[in-house]
Amino acid sequence: MKTDLLQMVESGGCSSKIPPQMLEEILRTMPLPEDPNILVDIDTHDDAGVYKVNDDLALVFTTDFFPPVCSEPYEFGQIAAANSISDIYAMGGRPVIALNIMMFPAAKLPMEAYSDILRGGADKAAEAGLRIIGGHTIDDFPPKYGLAVIGYVHPEKIIANSGACEGDVLILTKPLGTGIILAGQRMKIAARADVEEALRLMKLLNRAGAEVMSEFGVRGATDVTGYGLAGHALKMAKASNVTIE
Repeated sequence: MKTDLLQMVESGGCSSKIPPQMLEEILRTMPLPEDPNILVDIDTHDDAGVYKVNDDLALVFTTDFFPPVCSEPYEFGQIAAANSISDIYAMGGRPVIALNIMMFPAAKLPMEAYSDILRGGADKAAEAGLRIIGGHTIDDFPPKYGLAVIGYVHPEKIIANSGACEGDVLILTKPLGTGIILAGQRMKIAARADVEEALRLMKLLNRAGAEVMSEFGVRGATDVTGYGLAGHALKMAKASNVTIE
């Protein structure tokens, strides 16, 4: 039996995030931990947290998961894993290990669909040189999948939201508009070629962009996802105390 994951969701991918204003209101009530080894926390709304181990090593921590953005389970696993790993790349880090985050409706999907999602995630993780060493599952609807990822970065080479400076040029490493294409797909008005290109781009690791950032000493970056270019640019501008034109 062929499984169509899109039949189980109303909004997929990062478009299912809660609104940024609501998130800020929630985070405002959270006390920030005091620890000199915490180099990046939620205060700057970065893509990941960073904890210093010693003068040469810091750990980059992130978690990301979402409902399906496509029909095929294997492809969904690939996209969700690539999305999770991207947060590590955006911070200038190298992904090392991960845990699966799996929320599946046990009675609504065939077992092979679960296996295909996990296999897609594992294959994409292997492509990134990442090892998935465990995870956690709950029975939930609609299905959701992603990773909790740990990476390495040198404490002096962290690339953060707060690193933008006056005179910097904003560079995009991938085209915009995948969210619009996916919305069109759910409404059955998007051209098949456009959908296939959007899915290809979402499966593409941001490793090349991360390598270029490291080579040329980029100071600030963020992973543009559910809040769009304007939303993420606003977060970077606030964290860096600059304006973006």
